[in-house]
Amino acid sequence: MLRSPVDVEVRDAYLRRLGLDAEPPSVEALQRLQRRHVERVPYETLWIHADERWDIDPSTSAARIALQGRGGYCYHLNGALGVLLSWLGYAVRSHPGGVRADGLPESRSMGNHLVLTVSALPTEANPSGTWHVDAGLGDALHEPLPLVPGAYVQAPFRLALDRLPGESRGWLLTHDPAGGFRNMRWNMVDARLGDFAAQHRWLSTSPESGFVRVAMAERRDATGVDVMRGLVLTRLGEHATTSEPLTRRDEWFAALADVFDLRFDCSAPDALDALWNRVRRGHEQWQEEGSGG
Repeated sequence: MLRSPVDVEVRDAYLRRLGLDAEPPSVEALQRLQRRHVERVPYETLWIHADERWDIDPSTSAARIALQGRGGYCYHLNGALGVLLSWLGYAVRSHPGGVRADGLPESRSMGNHLVLTVSALPTEANPSGTWHVDAGLGDALHEPLPLVPGAYVQAPFRLALDRLPGESRGWLLTHDPAGGFRNMRWNMVDARLGDFAAQHRWLSTSPESGFVRVAMAERRDATGVDVMRGLVLTRLGEHATTSEPLTRRDEWFAALADVFDLRFDCSAPDALDALWNRVRRGHEQWQEEGSGG
Protein backbone atom coordinates (compact mmCIF):
# COMPACT_ATOMS: atom_id res chain seq x y z
CA MET A 1 0.00 0.00 0.00
CA LEU A 2 2.82 2.43 0.81
CA ARG A 3 5.15 1.62 -2.09
CA SER A 4 5.37 4.32 -4.73
CA PRO A 5 8.14 5.76 -6.91
CA VAL A 6 10.21 8.39 -5.14
CA ASP A 7 8.92 11.90 -5.85
CA VAL A 8 12.04 13.95 -5.13
CA GLU A 9 10.21 17.30 -5.05
CA VAL A 10 7.63 16.07 -2.54
CA ARG A 11 10.22 14.21 -0.44
CA ASP A 12 12.48 17.23 -0.16
CA ALA A 13 9.59 19.63 0.58
CA TYR A 14 8.25 17.18 3.19
CA LEU A 15 11.62 17.09 4.94
CA ARG A 16 11.85 20.89 4.84
CA ARG A 17 8.48 21.12 6.57
CA LEU A 18 9.79 18.80 9.26
CA GLY A 19 13.05 20.74 9.50
CA LEU A 20 15.11 17.60 8.84
CA ASP A 21 17.73 16.39 6.38
CA ALA A 22 17.57 13.02 4.66
CA GLU A 23 19.68 10.45 6.51
CA PRO A 24 20.07 6.67 6.49
CA PRO A 25 17.53 4.64 8.50
CA SER A 26 18.29 4.34 12.20
CA VAL A 27 16.39 4.29 15.46
CA GLU A 28 17.51 7.83 16.26
CA ALA A 29 16.48 9.13 12.83
CA LEU A 30 13.11 7.39 13.09
CA GLN A 31 12.52 9.01 16.47
CA ARG A 32 13.34 12.41 15.01
CA LEU A 33 10.92 11.88 12.12
CA GLN A 34 8.04 10.89 14.42
CA ARG A 35 8.67 13.75 16.83
CA ARG A 36 8.93 16.41 14.15
CA HIS A 37 5.88 15.05 12.34
CA VAL A 38 3.52 15.32 15.31
CA GLU A 39 5.04 18.66 16.32
CA ARG A 40 4.74 20.28 12.88
CA VAL A 41 1.96 18.50 10.95
CA PRO A 42 -1.33 18.80 12.83
CA TYR A 43 -4.06 16.25 13.20
CA GLU A 44 -6.97 18.21 11.74
CA THR A 45 -10.49 17.75 10.38
CA LEU A 46 -11.03 21.32 9.19
CA TRP A 47 -11.09 20.15 5.58
CA ILE A 48 -14.38 18.35 6.30
CA HIS A 49 -16.04 21.58 7.42
CA ALA A 50 -14.60 23.50 4.46
CA ASP A 51 -16.16 21.00 2.01
CA GLU A 52 -12.71 19.91 0.85
CA ARG A 53 -13.44 16.25 0.12
CA TRP A 54 -10.07 14.56 0.49
CA ASP A 55 -9.36 10.99 -0.52
CA ILE A 56 -6.92 8.81 1.41
CA ASP A 57 -4.35 7.99 -1.27
CA PRO A 58 -1.00 8.09 0.58
CA SER A 59 0.94 9.81 -2.22
CA THR A 60 -1.73 12.52 -2.53
CA SER A 61 -1.63 13.03 1.22
CA ALA A 62 2.17 13.30 1.17
CA ALA A 63 2.01 15.98 -1.54
CA ARG A 64 -0.66 17.95 0.35
CA ILE A 65 1.39 17.89 3.57
CA ALA A 66 4.62 18.76 1.78
CA LEU A 67 3.42 21.36 -0.70
CA GLN A 68 0.20 22.80 0.75
CA GLY A 69 0.99 22.97 4.47
CA ARG A 70 -1.98 20.92 5.63
CA GLY A 71 -2.46 17.93 7.95
CA GLY A 72 -5.35 15.50 8.08
CA TYR A 73 -6.50 12.61 10.19
CA CYS A 74 -4.95 9.16 10.56
CA TYR A 75 -5.34 7.94 6.97
CA HIS A 76 -3.64 11.08 5.68
CA LEU A 77 -0.96 11.48 8.35
CA ASN A 78 0.15 7.88 8.67
CA GLY A 79 -0.35 7.20 4.97
CA ALA A 80 1.89 10.13 4.07
CA LEU A 81 4.46 9.35 6.77
CA GLY A 82 4.60 5.75 5.56
CA VAL A 83 5.36 6.95 2.03
CA LEU A 84 8.08 9.28 3.30
CA LEU A 85 9.63 6.50 5.37
CA SER A 86 9.67 4.15 2.38
CA TRP A 87 11.33 6.84 0.25
CA LEU A 88 14.00 7.21 2.96
CA GLY A 89 14.75 3.48 2.92
CA TYR A 90 12.82 2.23 5.97
CA ALA A 91 11.17 -1.19 6.05
CA VAL A 92 7.65 0.13 6.73
CA ARG A 93 4.29 -1.66 6.66
CA SER A 94 0.73 -0.47 7.12
CA HIS A 95 -1.99 -2.35 9.02
CA PRO A 96 -5.72 -1.96 9.65
CA GLY A 97 -6.48 -0.85 13.19
CA GLY A 98 -9.36 0.28 15.33
CA VAL A 99 -9.44 3.23 17.72
CA ARG A 100 -12.05 2.74 20.42
CA ALA A 101 -13.45 5.73 22.25
CA ASP A 102 -16.15 5.91 24.91
CA GLY A 103 -19.52 5.10 23.40
CA LEU A 104 -18.09 3.43 20.28
CA PRO A 105 -18.63 -0.34 20.18
CA GLU A 106 -15.59 -2.38 19.25
CA SER A 107 -17.41 -3.85 16.25
CA ARG A 108 -17.64 -0.35 14.73
CA SER A 109 -13.99 0.56 15.25
CA MET A 110 -11.91 -1.80 13.10
CA GLY A 111 -10.63 -0.02 10.03
CA ASN A 112 -11.04 3.47 11.48
CA HIS A 113 -7.27 3.74 11.92
CA LEU A 114 -4.23 3.13 9.72
CA VAL A 115 -1.27 1.79 11.71
CA LEU A 116 2.42 1.83 10.77
CA THR A 117 5.20 -0.48 11.87
CA VAL A 118 8.87 -0.19 10.96
CA SER A 119 11.18 -3.20 11.18
CA ALA A 120 14.90 -4.03 10.90
CA LEU A 121 16.01 -1.53 13.58
CA PRO A 122 17.04 -3.70 16.57
CA THR A 123 18.24 -2.33 19.89
CA GLU A 124 19.19 -4.02 23.16
CA ALA A 125 15.73 -3.22 24.57
CA ASN A 126 13.96 -4.09 21.32
CA PRO A 127 15.82 -7.06 19.81
CA SER A 128 13.08 -7.79 17.26
CA GLY A 129 13.78 -4.39 15.70
CA THR A 130 10.09 -3.61 15.07
CA TRP A 131 8.56 -0.27 16.10
CA HIS A 132 5.06 1.13 16.29
CA VAL A 133 5.18 4.48 14.48
CA ASP A 134 2.05 6.62 14.64
CA ALA A 135 1.52 10.27 13.73
CA GLY A 136 -2.24 9.79 13.40
CA LEU A 137 -3.44 9.30 16.97
CA GLY A 138 -3.83 12.98 17.80
CA ASP A 139 -2.85 13.32 21.44
CA ALA A 140 -1.10 9.97 22.00
CA LEU A 141 2.38 9.19 20.68
CA HIS A 142 5.20 11.71 20.58
CA GLU A 143 7.84 9.07 19.80
CA PRO A 144 7.71 5.58 18.29
CA LEU A 145 7.13 2.69 20.67
CA PRO A 146 9.20 -0.50 20.54
CA LEU A 147 6.90 -3.38 19.69
CA VAL A 148 7.51 -4.88 23.12
CA PRO A 149 4.77 -5.35 25.74
CA GLY A 150 5.07 -2.91 28.60
CA ALA A 151 4.20 0.44 30.11
CA TYR A 152 5.53 3.63 28.53
CA VAL A 153 5.53 7.25 29.67
CA GLN A 154 5.27 10.00 27.07
CA ALA A 155 4.48 13.09 29.09
CA PRO A 156 1.87 13.89 30.18
CA PHE A 157 0.46 10.43 29.44
CA ARG A 158 1.07 6.84 30.53
CA LEU A 159 0.56 4.28 27.76
CA ALA A 160 0.54 0.49 27.70
CA LEU A 161 1.29 -1.90 24.85
CA ASP A 162 0.12 -5.52 25.04
CA ARG A 163 -0.18 -8.50 22.74
CA LEU A 164 -3.67 -9.62 21.82
CA PRO A 165 -4.48 -13.28 22.47
CA GLY A 166 -5.25 -15.71 19.65
CA GLU A 167 -3.91 -16.22 16.17
CA SER A 168 -4.14 -12.63 14.97
CA ARG A 169 -0.65 -11.65 16.18
CA GLY A 170 -2.33 -8.41 17.14
CA TRP A 171 -1.48 -5.62 19.53
CA LEU A 172 -3.37 -3.35 21.90
CA LEU A 173 -2.29 0.20 22.74
CA THR A 174 -4.07 1.51 25.84
CA HIS A 175 -4.15 5.27 26.22
CA ASP A 176 -3.95 7.26 29.43
CA PRO A 177 -7.39 7.89 31.05
CA ALA A 178 -6.80 11.61 30.42
CA GLY A 179 -6.30 11.01 26.69
CA GLY A 180 -8.72 11.44 23.83
CA PHE A 181 -9.57 7.75 23.27
CA ARG A 182 -9.65 4.49 25.22
CA ASN A 183 -7.45 2.15 23.19
CA MET A 184 -6.34 1.15 19.71
CA ARG A 185 -5.89 -2.39 18.50
CA TRP A 186 -4.42 -3.72 15.29
CA ASN A 187 -3.46 -6.93 13.53
CA MET A 188 -0.10 -7.42 11.85
CA VAL A 189 -1.63 -8.10 8.43
CA ASP A 190 -0.75 -5.80 5.55
CA ALA A 191 -3.42 -3.24 4.78
CA ARG A 192 -4.95 -2.41 1.43
CA LEU A 193 -6.39 1.00 0.68
CA GLY A 194 -9.84 -0.53 0.32
CA ASP A 195 -9.72 -1.67 3.96
CA PHE A 196 -10.38 1.93 4.98
CA ALA A 197 -12.80 3.17 2.30
CA ALA A 198 -16.07 2.58 4.16
CA GLN A 199 -14.78 3.98 7.45
CA HIS A 200 -13.29 7.05 5.75
CA ARG A 201 -16.62 7.73 4.04
CA TRP A 202 -18.51 7.41 7.34
CA LEU A 203 -16.01 9.41 9.40
CA SER A 204 -15.90 12.30 6.93
CA THR A 205 -19.58 12.50 5.88
CA SER A 206 -21.94 10.94 8.43
CA PRO A 207 -23.87 13.36 10.68
CA GLU A 208 -23.16 10.87 13.50
CA SER A 209 -19.38 11.20 13.12
CA GLY A 210 -17.64 13.30 15.74
CA PHE A 211 -15.39 14.68 13.02
CA VAL A 212 -18.44 15.98 11.15
CA ARG A 213 -20.07 17.37 14.29
CA VAL A 214 -17.04 19.31 15.58
CA ALA A 215 -14.12 20.83 13.67
CA MET A 216 -10.85 20.20 15.44
CA ALA A 217 -7.06 20.37 15.27
CA GLU A 218 -4.41 18.83 17.54
CA ARG A 219 -0.65 19.28 17.85
CA ARG A 220 1.49 17.03 20.05
CA ASP A 221 4.81 17.99 21.62
CA ALA A 222 7.16 16.64 24.28
CA THR A 223 5.14 17.93 27.25
CA GLY A 224 1.53 18.00 26.10
CA VAL A 225 -1.04 18.68 23.42
CA ASP A 226 -2.67 21.77 21.95
CA VAL A 227 -6.28 21.21 20.90
CA MET A 228 -8.74 23.37 19.00
CA ARG A 229 -12.30 22.07 19.23
CA GLY A 230 -14.75 24.37 17.54
CA LEU A 231 -13.82 27.84 18.75
CA VAL A 232 -12.10 26.76 21.99
CA LEU A 233 -8.32 26.38 22.27
CA THR A 234 -7.09 24.08 25.05
CA ARG A 235 -3.66 23.05 26.26
CA LEU A 236 -3.27 19.64 27.95
CA GLY A 237 -0.21 18.74 29.99
CA GLU A 238 2.42 21.33 30.88
CA HIS A 239 1.00 24.87 31.04
CA ALA A 240 -2.54 23.48 30.80
CA THR A 241 -5.16 26.11 30.03
CA THR A 242 -8.46 26.67 28.22
CA SER A 243 -9.18 29.85 26.31
CA GLU A 244 -12.39 31.76 26.06
CA PRO A 245 -14.15 30.99 22.75
CA LEU A 246 -12.40 32.69 19.83
CA THR A 247 -15.52 34.29 18.39
CA ARG A 248 -13.84 36.63 15.90
CA ARG A 249 -12.89 35.15 12.55
CA ASP A 250 -9.49 36.85 12.44
CA GLU A 251 -8.45 35.69 15.92
CA TRP A 252 -9.58 32.10 15.24
CA PHE A 253 -7.59 31.82 12.02
CA ALA A 254 -4.64 33.54 13.71
CA ALA A 255 -4.65 30.90 16.46
CA LEU A 256 -4.73 28.12 13.86
CA ALA A 257 -1.71 29.71 12.17
CA ASP A 258 0.27 30.46 15.33
CA VAL A 259 -0.39 27.25 17.28
CA PHE A 260 -0.94 24.67 14.53
CA ASP A 261 0.88 26.23 11.54
CA LEU A 262 -2.35 26.03 9.52
CA ARG A 263 -2.51 28.95 7.09
CA PHE A 264 -4.79 27.63 4.29
CA ASP A 265 -2.72 29.28 1.54
CA CYS A 266 -4.01 26.77 -1.03
CA SER A 267 -7.67 26.87 0.04
CA ALA A 268 -10.25 28.76 -1.99
CA PRO A 269 -11.89 31.78 -0.31
CA ASP A 270 -15.33 30.15 -0.44
CA ALA A 271 -13.92 27.10 1.36
CA LEU A 272 -12.64 29.32 4.17
CA ASP A 273 -16.01 31.08 4.32
CA ALA A 274 -17.75 27.72 4.61
CA LEU A 275 -15.30 26.59 7.30
CA TRP A 276 -15.76 29.68 9.46
CA ASN A 277 -19.55 29.78 9.05
CA ARG A 278 -19.94 26.12 10.04
CA VAL A 279 -17.67 26.38 13.05
CA ARG A 280 -19.40 29.55 14.22
CA ARG A 281 -22.89 28.03 13.77
CA GLY A 282 -21.78 24.91 15.60
CA HIS A 283 -20.62 27.03 18.54
CA GLU A 284 -23.89 28.97 18.59
CA GLN A 285 -25.86 25.72 18.56
CA TRP A 286 -23.74 24.38 21.43
CA GLN A 287 -24.43 27.54 23.41
CA GLU A 288 -28.19 27.24 22.80
CA GLU A 289 -28.21 23.61 23.89
CA GLY A 290 -26.22 24.45 26.99
CA SER A 291 -28.64 27.22 27.97
CA GLY A 292 -31.68 25.08 27.29
CA GLY A 293 -32.72 27.37 24.44
